[in-house]
Amino acid sequence: MEGTHTEHLVHRIATLRDRLDAGMDRREFLRTLATGGYALGVAQFLGVDDFLAADDGEVPIVTAFVRSDPEDPLSLEERTRYVPAEWYAAVEKALEINELLAQRAFTGYLGSAVVPGSYESGSASISVGIDSGADSLRETFDGLLDGVSFNIETIVDIEDLEEGPDDFDPRILGSISGGSVPGGVACETSGSIATLGPVLYDPDGDQQLFVTAEHAFEGGAEPDSDQLSLPLQEADTVELGTVEHSHPVEDIVTVAPGGQIEPSTALDTPSPTRVRGQLTRYGLADLIARGENLEKVGAVTGHTTGKIQGIDAVTCFTDDFCRRGQIRWGGEMDLTDGDSGSVSYYDDPVGADEDVLVAGFNNARTWWPGQSYVWGVGAYRMTEMYGYHF
Repeated sequence: MEGTHTEHLVHRIATLRDRLDAGMDRREFLRTLATGGYALGVAQFLGVDDFLAADDGEVPIVTAFVRSDPEDPLSLEERTRYVPAEWYAAVEKALEINELLAQRAFTGYLGSAVVPGSYESGSASISVGIDSGADSLRETFDGLLDGVSFNIETIVDIEDLEEGPDDFDPRILGSISGGSVPGGVACETSGSIATLGPVLYDPDGDQQLFVTAEHAFEGGAEPDSDQLSLPLQEADTVELGTVEHSHPVEDIVTVAPGGQIEPSTALDTPSPTRVRGQLTRYGLADLIARGENLEKVGAVTGHTTGKIQGIDAVTCFTDDFCRRGQIRWGGEMDLTDGDSGSVSYYDDPVGADEDVLVAGFNNARTWWPGQSYVWGVGAYRMTEMYGYHF
């Protein structure tokens, strides 16, 4: 009997948790606790202490994971913010339906993204791209999107990939100082130039990894074989290490340092910049709601800024598979050949002046008429899939 009672209690608590996520306000929550016979202490079990501290009509979201000690990879702490419950419920519903679209994989579906509205609007929409021969999908989506507003754009000539410039002048590091290499400078594979990211930590935090774009390796990166190197202005090319893991769907490779040179939390930006952590899915949604920009520094185009156009995006443009957990931001001029592997980031509003939070990687840009943005996998997706973190 005791086991049955416990299972019933867990089920009731789970149901209550779902109602909180759907936008229940604080007064209703307290009434439910009282009429349901719960002790107030169940709030701690539910993990909603922050919820009780919020104003009526608000719920807490985790916006970032930030290292309290910049030198300790495992000192990650949650950064939270209170947001309108109506807005949260709208974004949550849009995220769920966007995932459903990706799972259905309709013929002619080329991708989609969630676009949170402002906090005042309490809304979220979905942007859907379809092939020019798939106009019949419009009615299908209309029935599937369950009241969530959406924008369908027909994409033409998707197969006509524009080539980048024949000649480009990447930003090559002058020399290595202090035994570490900042992100945002050119790195080199056997056949291509890309941009080096800042240090990426493995799931246990005990290994610091170099990281860049997988597609910079012609034919795909081979773990334990392919090398990543660093061209220098004042010396010969220096080997950074050997590819440890290749993730072609997410389009990144991690490289274990092979010598005395290590990756760095610094980015080679116009002013001193240090990566202190990373944004979550809802942290990005919060930035869209407030009209904030992301920044990046690439080996070719350098430092640029731009608006976030969509989160949790699905892109099915370039391969026979779809990429998920993508961020759309900026414009097509913010990325060119040699910039792949760079990260987009946002100033940490609480940290020191030089602290930034990584949003995600930059791997490609639009090349077809009617749309203009950069896309790449979100840092939160890499954490969810593989445990990597900044």
